[in-house]
Amino acid sequence: MDGSGLPTSFEATPNNLEPFWMGFTWNREFKKNPKLIVGAEGMMYHTHDGREVLDGTAGLWCANAGHARKPIVEAIQAQAARLDYAPTFQLGHPLAFQLSAQLTQMSPFGEYDHVFYGNSGSEAVDSALKIALAYHRARGEAQRTRLIGRERGYHGVGFGGISVGGMVNNRRRFAELPGVDHLPHTYNLEHQAYSRGQPEWGAHLADELERLCALHGGETIAAVIVEPVAGSTGVLPPPKGYLKRLREICDKHGILLIFDEVISGFGRLGSAFAAEKFDIKPDLIALAKGITNATVPMGAVLAREGIYEAFMEDSERGGGTIELFHGYTYSAHPLACAAALATLEVYKTEGLFQRAAELAPAWENAVHGLKGTRNVIDLRNMGLMAGIELEPRPGKPAQRAYEAFTRAWEKGLLTRVTGDIIALSPPLILEEKQIDFIFQTLKDVLEEID
Repeated sequence: MDGSGLPTSFEATPNNLEPFWMGFTWNREFKKNPKLIVGAEGMMYHTHDGREVLDGTAGLWCANAGHARKPIVEAIQAQAARLDYAPTFQLGHPLAFQLSAQLTQMSPFGEYDHVFYGNSGSEAVDSALKIALAYHRARGEAQRTRLIGRERGYHGVGFGGISVGGMVNNRRRFAELPGVDHLPHTYNLEHQAYSRGQPEWGAHLADELERLCALHGGETIAAVIVEPVAGSTGVLPPPKGYLKRLREICDKHGILLIFDEVISGFGRLGSAFAAEKFDIKPDLIALAKGITNATVPMGAVLAREGIYEAFMEDSERGGGTIELFHGYTYSAHPLACAAALATLEVYKTEGLFQRAAELAPAWENAVHGLKGTRNVIDLRNMGLMAGIELEPRPGKPAQRAYEAFTRAWEKGLLTRVTGDIIALSPPLILEEKQIDFIFQTLKDVLEEID
């Protein structure tokens, strides 16, 4: 120990690894062969055994501007010394209002005028779902209580998120909310394999929402939530015309459309938001991850014009009181706001969203350059995202991809694995030579394993 009481060194032994119960992790395997990150800078992670590993996943889809960016670090340090914490229940602090103004100004089409804060993507999703339910009640449509998600959707780990989500292992051990139904997922290997960007086939799958409206009554449905590009399930771009059709059906039945842009927001697709990329106007947009470049946890919900006003008007009719009984201790935390403001400035001054758009064609070509590689059965891409689907080993699902993840790590590349899919989402500061390294490393790894 040094004078601060902190350990001066770390030994990777089972004794000091065991107490941490790691989420979404094969704990026993990890603790036998730990992969420990002790530092980061730019595109690189530094490991406890002295190696550099190129971050092919922007952490967890979140470090969009790269790691340890000096302007962001300095903003957090300065804010911690000035104002470490302030509640935002009946109180406020200037950065919360400044950040909200910037987010609404940069929002899609200039039609989103209010921001509600949480601390993660999971909290952003649950907040959006609650806002949708309360919005209909405020407008005198309290019968709208049903929520519609989608198969293979990931919306975080709150009870709302797992209920509207459609990844089986995230749901099967937990109770789910009643009054939830699901659209079918949009992926079909037979019709969509090796699509570049949006598949041509699949827009008709949006019409399943009409079936659910007929089944439950469209007047009972509060909201539909989808990821514009499904990320955690293996990068599934939407079929051409699919999102537009969802918007049309929601409008027809008075249903709110929620985009979960926790992954796709802040440049991942070459624009600030996927809503712009696809020219669709959702009613609520859930944000997190890239909002602070992952430095301080933050989530947010952008609300389209008219939603906030409905709450204000309902409150006035009731004599005036708290309009929304929802919030978090750390909503709009001062350090998170400082980090977000500095992050937005980095995105702007370095033109990172445009950079992502310019790199996308080279990225796409590199992704599809893996066609014909051993055990690869599909390749998908959108913006700076990629999904590489492998043929599962008979009776051993996910093992081939996990071995590829481990071998890539040993060769200096961090990837992400979901089932038998390798997912990639590098920081937007990526260079073309690093694209070459990523895909040559993966090709080598895939040719090595059975």
